[in-house]
Amino acid sequence: MNQARKIAAKVTVFYIVIGGFWIFFTDYFSMLLSKSNLQLYALFQQYKGWLYIFITGVILYTVIFSLTSRLLSSRNEFMVKDEQYRSLFNHNPEAVAELDLKGNLVALNPTGVNILGLEPSGFYGKPVLLMLQDEKENAKKSFYRTLSGESSMVETTIINHKAENRLLRCKLLPSVINGEMKGVYVIARDITELRRDEELMIMSEKLSVIGHLAAAVAHEIRNPLTSLKGFIQLLISTREINDVHLDIMLKEIERINIISSEMLVLGTKQAVNFSNQDIRTSIHEVITLMKAQANFNEIKLDYRENVTDEVPVLIDNIQMKQVLINLIKNSLEAINESGRIMLILNKTERDAIIIVSDDGIGMEQERLERIGEPFYSTKEKGTGIGLAVCQKIIHRHHGQISFQSKKMKVQL
Repeated sequence: MNQARKIAAKVTVFYIVIGGFWIFFTDYFSMLLSKSNLQLYALFQQYKGWLYIFITGVILYTVIFSLTSRLLSSRNEFMVKDEQYRSLFNHNPEAVAELDLKGNLVALNPTGVNILGLEPSGFYGKPVLLMLQDEKENAKKSFYRTLSGESSMVETTIINHKAENRLLRCKLLPSVINGEMKGVYVIARDITELRRDEELMIMSEKLSVIGHLAAAVAHEIRNPLTSLKGFIQLLISTREINDVHLDIMLKEIERINIISSEMLVLGTKQAVNFSNQDIRTSIHEVITLMKAQANFNEIKLDYRENVTDEVPVLIDNIQMKQVLINLIKNSLEAINESGRIMLILNKTERDAIIIVSDDGIGMEQERLERIGEPFYSTKEKGTGIGLAVCQKIIHRHHGQISFQSKKMKVQL
């Protein structure tokens, strides 16, 4: 509308200027003719109106043609852009939804319709939050953060028409037209199968770790069993109960119980469950389990806390243990002979920082850059899956993992 007013104003001003110029010119020319040639003056007065119409007609035609050409060109460009947008919207392999400022559904592309399995007409004008199964609060926070002009991401679950849970990874983008916020675009990818594959890979690696630990754990359990057998044989022969012996036996039984419980929990397939937990507890439990492997390899496993109180972190305890076990196992395999592995826990205002270091042989920079790639390993019989699993788990926890290493020079 504003553009139309501008064009109308330009044409009007142009017409007034031409009219004013014509009146001034014809009056001046008529005055000169009236003094020199009355017959020519009368002829000019008779046809000056027709001449004005012709001249202004030509000028107006030129002006209007130029302006109209620009408008039509802009309109054609707009139509092409609109077709491109519609093509991108309709043929996008990911679900694309348009929301208004209140979070109500305005438009949904065919991929989104297929994911929902429902006709979107029943959802138009209704809040998208009604479709979500979980993460509603996080989705709401992400929506309002996007309205402030900042893009955001959230993972949430919906139920489709087959009553199946589908996990969606959603990217929220602000919709701004002429500097004014109009709503939010949501680009969603169905990652249900991808997450299942990740879970299978994580479980497979977990069972592989248990297999590697089995020999060391069996060796670690055999020691307290030997101790228990000796005390029981002594009890049978003497028929006397010794409180000191009983106390040692209980401690050995508790030691066996802790190690076997950790192995059972680690090997059990459980649903991912995030909760606020003291990360120190997870570290202590992992060290208890991995001490067996470290002792078996004649390697010293130490731990230091640079904290004075609890370190609550939103984690899945089992998966976080798996990360620590994989990192310690990787350090054990990097040490050729007796060496040392050190775990350090630091805390900042927002983060818990766990450092796992060892005095192994190290690796070159080019190998270091490829750590975490599935099926790339620095070891002869390695698969490279262990550290790839660590990265996936840490990223799922919205954390970061990095590696530093330096190749040690071997002295002959």
